[in-house]
Amino acid sequence: MARLILPCLLLLVSAQTARSKGVFELKINSFTSSRGVCSSPSRDCQVFFRVCLQHAQEVINPEPPCTYGTALTEVFSADSDSVSGSAPVRVPFQFKWPETFSLIVEAWNALESSGLESTENQNNLISRLAMRRRLAVGEDWSQDVHFGDQSELRYSYHVVCDEHYHGADCSAFCRPRNDTFGHYACDGEGQRRCLDGWAGEYCSDPICAAGCSEEHGVCEAPGECACRQGWQGERCDECARHPNCVHGTCQQPWQCNCREGWGGLFCNQDLNYCTNHKPCQNGASCTNTGQGSYTCTCRPGFTGQNCEVETNECDSNPCKNGGSCKDLENDYSCECPQGFYGKNCEISAMTCADGPCFNGGTCVENVAGGYSCRCPPGYTGSNCEKRMDKCSSNPCANGAQCLDIGKHFVCRCRPGFTGSRCETNVDDCAGNPCRNSGTCVDGIGDFTCTCTLGFGGKDCSVRASPCDHFPCDNGGTCYSHFTGPVCRCPTGFMGARCEHSVARPTTKPPPNGESAALIAAVVLGLVTLTLLVLAAVHVLRQLRRGRELRAMTTSVKNDLETVNNRNAVIGGGGPYSGGLPGAPLGSLREKEAFLIMGGQVKVSNKDAALVENGGDNMAIFKNKMADCNLARDEQRLGKNKFDLKKCDSSIIIPPLSFAKDSLYQMEQCVFATEV
Repeated sequence: MARLILPCLLLLVSAQTARSKGVFELKINSFTSSRGVCSSPSRDCQVFFRVCLQHAQEVINPEPPCTYGTALTEVFSADSDSVSGSAPVRVPFQFKWPETFSLIVEAWNALESSGLESTENQNNLISRLAMRRRLAVGEDWSQDVHFGDQSELRYSYHVVCDEHYHGADCSAFCRPRNDTFGHYACDGEGQRRCLDGWAGEYCSDPICAAGCSEEHGVCEAPGECACRQGWQGERCDECARHPNCVHGTCQQPWQCNCREGWGGLFCNQDLNYCTNHKPCQNGASCTNTGQGSYTCTCRPGFTGQNCEVETNECDSNPCKNGGSCKDLENDYSCECPQGFYGKNCEISAMTCADGPCFNGGTCVENVAGGYSCRCPPGYTGSNCEKRMDKCSSNPCANGAQCLDIGKHFVCRCRPGFTGSRCETNVDDCAGNPCRNSGTCVDGIGDFTCTCTLGFGGKDCSVRASPCDHFPCDNGGTCYSHFTGPVCRCPTGFMGARCEHSVARPTTKPPPNGESAALIAAVVLGLVTLTLLVLAAVHVLRQLRRGRELRAMTTSVKNDLETVNNRNAVIGGGGPYSGGLPGAPLGSLREKEAFLIMGGQVKVSNKDAALVENGGDNMAIFKNKMADCNLARDEQRLGKNKFDLKKCDSSIIIPPLSFAKDSLYQMEQCVFATEV
């Protein structure tokens, strides 16, 4: 399978590499020749055309090679209908279109025998034209005609770019796409044009919803607005408060800035100063601003920090045209002079003919009706009825009341301001009213203290603990921390106030299977230990028994040397040694007979008895008997054959002591001869 896939992939890659950037197309519209198209008249006269493109030359060489490419038309009949209906010839190219080129068009007779296209025989060449042309890329066909010596050729041609190639020379590649790698279309110059909702070099960056915060919002598709962590809202322009924040706001994520009337770490403590002290007067509404401060909203007609000062509405001289003002509760009334009316006597019923201007004022008629007075210096008013005083220019600042007392004026300042013109705000923190290292913030006629941990009140003089207003749930213990109260929760609870319970893991007893396995393992270990001890004891016993056997074997060998009395007969010695004089040394085979356990040999002491009884007189006889016995012994041993049927069954006697007449007998054959 892999052998089949690899050639296919190579073929696909080569096809992509060889893809051209454009194509030159030429269509033969008509062709005529005065000397005839075919060399011999025939019904089946067939022709074809050859197109050759070369680089631009001053003198065109029609011979190959065709540097820009060449192509042949199909073979068709030489009649005009077939020629005009022939398909355009296509010359693809893989380079930037140069616009200027050399064009060679040849007309050929097809082989009469086979009708094949062949340009080898020059006799089949009907006509040839060669020209230099300039052509820009475009869909429009350029018409052209060539008059030769004996032929006329009419043709049209154009150059078009391949799919996804653009520009004046077909060199700009741009393939529209709408997938993960881009979302764009292509213009005529090959430039990418992003689809709606996309931006960036490759149009892969989505454009978020209108108004979405560029800093705090993101999007994966056009028109979306997903907020980053810590931000919320439709446009991701609202910070997210701390999850436990109750009555607070934030400027940055996870903050909890308490609103007026609330305090504590999570703004859940009500600092309602208004309810406890009722500072606002004359029906004013009170608003807590936190940590013992408040704000009074006065009813109309009253002013001051606590709305304790009644406002005189006539101080602003609302009555015009000489009207007199009368102060009322939250209102005033004007008594207008003759010829004026209205709330402020601002409407005049007089004209300049009535002489309304006083103190030398000039009356001017208004186009819309009524009049106006131009007052001389030192006078003012709608009718120049008032002499200008020191307070006319409103010299007092910050809402102070101006009093003209003749040669000078006096400003009556509002609480919290001082100076000749009430321009200076009184520093209420100058006397250091905040105690216990509290920080003072100056206000208008008042101050605010920011108390340190453990103190409270207007001037931080009240000893207080943050835990007083921060109860811990479920038996938690509150501790004062520099950041505020902190709860230490008992086991099984968690949270800022120990308000959340935690599921306790249950400890399960081991199942019966585990206990049985444990017991089996212990028993197996004990059995193994017992077997090891028994094996050690057995090995020690075997070693001890082996030492005893080696000692017994050594003792038996020594005793056999002693009990081997046959040497007294055949093993040489003196006349008193019990041996036969002149006898040779004992045979090695006879000694081995005594040492081989279980051998088929029987030892007898009768020869020794004969020697003792006979004495010297029996020496010659014993020599002969010994020689006879030895000869028989050697003969039987040489043949290495024993007759088991003639063996006597004897009792085995332990070799503790070998007496003179004792026997060491096993299942053996008797070699000694009784006499």
